[in-house]
Amino acid sequence: MIKKAVIKDKAYDYEVALAGCPNVGKTTIFNHLTGLRQHTGNWAGKTVENAYGYHEHNARVYRIVDLPGTYSLSGGSLEELEALNYIKERSDKIVVIVTGALSLERNLSLAIQISAFTDRAMLCVNMMDEAERANIKINLNKLALKLGMPVIACSSRDKRTLYKLNESIYRLCEGKQARIGGLEIPKEYIRLNIGSEECAEVVGALAEKIADHAVEKPENAEYKRIRADRILTSRAVGIPIMLALYGLLFWITAAGANYPSELLGRLFEAGKDVLNVLCADILRAPPFLRGILIDGVYTTLSWVVSVMLPPMAIFFPLFSILEESGYLPRIAFNLDGFFDKRNISSKQCLTMSMGMGCNACGVMGCRIIESERDRNIAVVTNNFIPCNGRLPALFAMITVFFASGGKILDSLTGALMMVLVFSAAVTVTLITSSVLAKTIFKGRSAGFTLELPPYRRPDFFRIIIRTFVDKTMPVLGRAAAAAAPAGAVIWFMNNVTVNGSSIISICVGALEPLGIALGLDGVILLAFVLGFPANETVIPIMLMAYLSTGVMIDYASYRELGAILAAHGWTAVTALCFMIMCVFHFPCATTCVTIKKETGSKRLTAISILLPTCIGAVLCFAVNGCFSLLHIFF
Repeated sequence: MIKKAVIKDKAYDYEVALAGCPNVGKTTIFNHLTGLRQHTGNWAGKTVENAYGYHEHNARVYRIVDLPGTYSLSGGSLEELEALNYIKERSDKIVVIVTGALSLERNLSLAIQISAFTDRAMLCVNMMDEAERANIKINLNKLALKLGMPVIACSSRDKRTLYKLNESIYRLCEGKQARIGGLEIPKEYIRLNIGSEECAEVVGALAEKIADHAVEKPENAEYKRIRADRILTSRAVGIPIMLALYGLLFWITAAGANYPSELLGRLFEAGKDVLNVLCADILRAPPFLRGILIDGVYTTLSWVVSVMLPPMAIFFPLFSILEESGYLPRIAFNLDGFFDKRNISSKQCLTMSMGMGCNACGVMGCRIIESERDRNIAVVTNNFIPCNGRLPALFAMITVFFASGGKILDSLTGALMMVLVFSAAVTVTLITSSVLAKTIFKGRSAGFTLELPPYRRPDFFRIIIRTFVDKTMPVLGRAAAAAAPAGAVIWFMNNVTVNGSSIISICVGALEPLGIALGLDGVILLAFVLGFPANETVIPIMLMAYLSTGVMIDYASYRELGAILAAHGWTAVTALCFMIMCVFHFPCATTCVTIKKETGSKRLTAISILLPTCIGAVLCFAVNGCFSLLHIFF
């Protein structure tokens, strides 16, 4: 009779750990076994902490542990320490070592090290379908004899091979797997000398010897990939191609989101009419309650959904296509030199990319940075990259004031300006991170190995479903949860008067002098302050204050928005200063909470709030001053 262990009221028969190098499909296998949805991507560093799940097979319950991806057990990084400590402390547990078929030699070093600490390991050679397409032949029997452990071929997208993996895990757990050779591995030597350069050389030489014995590669196996990388990572055209791709991404997002946003806006407006009739005529709700619930909460939520959902539904899948195709690590490679020269971690460019979708996600992604110093710099500056919540406001300002013709040329102009906005954000991030590295966070940056994964054809249908379920809806849910109470507060401030003036107008008057100095006005500054729970509400708050409607309103078209703003003194300079403040201001409430949770530091949270706000204010003041001088002299 097998005695079951119990953790968090979940009983299981066996615990199985998944170990492996980054970007070998380990998390995809974990998702298959457990039914969970850990995010996966075609670049290193996606798994930054242990993940747990449960799996049932042959009347047995397995607790599956997804260890962080690591290239070795030498203990040089947080991922390596996490994996090494787990394997040392739980040497009686089963370890499935997942390797990539295209990079088997490099992955075998980790397998050899793990085999020195446990006799209950098996090797899973994943991505065999990619090896077959590249005409790479792997002799599994030779691998098993040399490593002294069971070896199974697998393709994480082929359910038949995944079933065979289940069977192999079951046999190993039940003790039905016969012992295999593996006498060539100096296990005692590796256990005693793990972490030394000499041991690394011994393990590396042994991995190369085993790979030469078991793997047959055509001479031109890497030719196509190398030829593509010579273009995409070259100094001359690598960065221009990157900027062009991002420009295309922004153009598709901006052009494709207009009609769905307008349609959603009309649907929500019709729903608002129904709710008004329901509350007034049927439920007989008092006007004050109707105002808070319908004109406050409902209107705010409808704005957030209609403005956020279409761009996210377009942007996230497109960005995931770049990620799964293997291009994202090439972007990191192109930016590596800029970060390294400024004594900051090059992994920060990966967390910046995460921040483009959501700054809170970008902050959580900073876990992949081993050094606490480098990690803090990345956390503090992650908000400098505009997130999806700020994209609608940036698109609106560019369309209204700089690309308002509606023609193809104007659309290209808008996309180019968005590229310039993000280029400026990256530049300021680099400069600020460099200053922080020399002042508040002194020290040396920790280097890291950036592996360029193979190019892969993205699974478009899976990407669309996954990004909608795992990215779009959670981000939208967080924004809606923050926007709902904010809508009630904003309605209250606009409808409650003190000495004949609404609270919101009093606040506008107090902020007006500072706003004018920054090239803005009191309404804009107040909109940013009240938009703290959700960046998507900034423009609706402005319109509500300008038009004195008592409720937040949508605009029927960009032309109508431009007319409203122009009637209240907006110029191209005002729009430019608004865009600067939109990029460089305090993080939203969700991101601030995430920063406090990730760092455990009120000080770092305060720095993350004050630093971008001060930079935005200084830039707005400088831009407004320069244009004011030009106006005087010319």
